[in-house]
Amino acid sequence: MRKKLILAFLLVLMSSIVWMHPIHADPIPNINIQVGNEDAASGGTSSISILLLVTVLSIAPAFLVLMTSFTRIVIVLGFVRTSLGTQQMPPNQVLVGLALFLTLFIMSPTLATVNETALQPYIKGTITQSEALDKAAAPMKEFMFKQTNTKDLLLFMNYTGYTGSARPDTYNDIPLTVMVPAFAIGEMKKAFIMGFLIFIPFLIIDIVVASTLMAMGMMMLPPVMISLPFKIMLFVLVDGWYLVIKSLLMSFNT
Repeated sequence: MRKKLILAFLLVLMSSIVWMHPIHADPIPNINIQVGNEDAASGGTSSISILLLVTVLSIAPAFLVLMTSFTRIVIVLGFVRTSLGTQQMPPNQVLVGLALFLTLFIMSPTLATVNETALQPYIKGTITQSEALDKAAAPMKEFMFKQTNTKDLLLFMNYTGYTGSARPDTYNDIPLTVMVPAFAIGEMKKAFIMGFLIFIPFLIIDIVVASTLMAMGMMMLPPVMISLPFKIMLFVLVDGWYLVIKSLLMSFNT
């Protein structure tokens, strides 16, 4: 009886498979997706170019963070929120969005130069891809060269075999593999210095409030609950966001 049930189950299963996938059904057509012309001489986009384009787009956030003013701005804004002690106010989306638009504002002359000298000629076909990359890297290296400390730059140049002890006069002979990390650590150092200076007035408020509460014998009351309104009031009265953004903008003009 068990064998008959198993045989009947197999027959039903096979009939359902045949009904879902007929033997004489048309085969599934092949799908061929092609971008451009396969002939490289006719200006088509090869598969290697597409792969390189996807790779560049995937590491674009790293370029944004390490080759622009975004690093210094977002770190300083994070220090402002931490020194105020407002937890998640302003939210991360607001701080990152503000840092992004400030980066576009500060980098607009450099990006305009990249567009005029590299992007538009490449789109029109007057220069090759390698020439466009070289022309696009020059304005970015010029911006980073102005903001990079001599000590940080020599650190990476000496590692590559550079024997000089003075800062190079121009950025033309400095590769991006040297310029980008030197610029990045310099940006973090400047951002931490600005963050330290932002912390000082709020730290004084915390110390005064904690000392006052201890003198009054209110040791069980958290000083943060009392100092937070005073820090927010001080920040609003001195127009803190204006001063912070002004300091950031002025720091990139030096």
